[in-house]
Amino acid sequence: MKRRLPPLNALKAFEAAAGLGSFTRAAELLNVTQGAVSRQVRLLESQVGEPLLIRHHHHMELTDAGRVLLRAVQQSFDRIESAALGIARKQHLGRLRLNAPPTFARRWLLPRLGHWHERCPDTDVTLTSRVDDDLATSAVLDGAIRFGNGEWPELRCTRLMHEQHIAVCAPSLAARHLGQVDLRRVRLLHVLSDEWQRYMTWAHWLDAAGIDGVDLRGGDEFDLLDLAIRAAIDGLGATIADRRMIGPELATGRLVQIGDVVVQGHQSYWLVTRPDRGESGPMEAFKHWLANEAATE
Repeated sequence: MKRRLPPLNALKAFEAAAGLGSFTRAAELLNVTQGAVSRQVRLLESQVGEPLLIRHHHHMELTDAGRVLLRAVQQSFDRIESAALGIARKQHLGRLRLNAPPTFARRWLLPRLGHWHERCPDTDVTLTSRVDDDLATSAVLDGAIRFGNGEWPELRCTRLMHEQHIAVCAPSLAARHLGQVDLRRVRLLHVLSDEWQRYMTWAHWLDAAGIDGVDLRGGDEFDLLDLAIRAAIDGLGATIADRRMIGPELATGRLVQIGDVVVQGHQSYWLVTRPDRGESGPMEAFKHWLANEAATE
């Protein structure tokens, strides 16, 4: 059956320009001139019979028709990319491509990968921790570890572990307080949930511990829990950490727990995979192995 499809180059130019909001940036991405991108988009608009992009002086805005077409183009390109990579991956069944948050990858997953290789010695792992490695849009990844409340309805989600927050500091800092750390006199180390906002872990822990009078406005801030843990090890202050992430430091005494309060966090670590792609044998084995490792904590 003959299809009445717009030219592929026009669709690629439109997706790039609409996604980047700029003909110039789209041209750089596609390695063509800005004029070529503009002509391809005009060609597409003439074929569908409606404007797709409204050109402003410093930016572009999608029309309603543009939003509908962009969604369809992105979904179609994603499916083509996923299918092509899936076919190519059949030649490389001995490799899993995974993405995980940096702290989880470094502190929990990496120390256990040796156990995985003992169980499945013929399956290698490619592990990335870049936040832009998005399973929903990247056809390269087989699976990913995500931190949250399972808020990925387009993905298959398996919860691995819930956070267990404790307050910790270096033994040298605890010794200066004769073992009774007064958090009103200690620098607090915070983890940022985004560029402007902190996670509320200190507030939740202090409330559970029944400790008042601690000023939460001050203290140092870090965009990774791993950095806050490192700062605590170096004696910079006290932090709240998921105790699953600091097992070796607690075992060796590089960190000591402040009090005995353990607070269940509001979020969890999840393994997510695509529901529209059947899990390969190695991915299925990795999922069960990961769940078993988490259950032994």
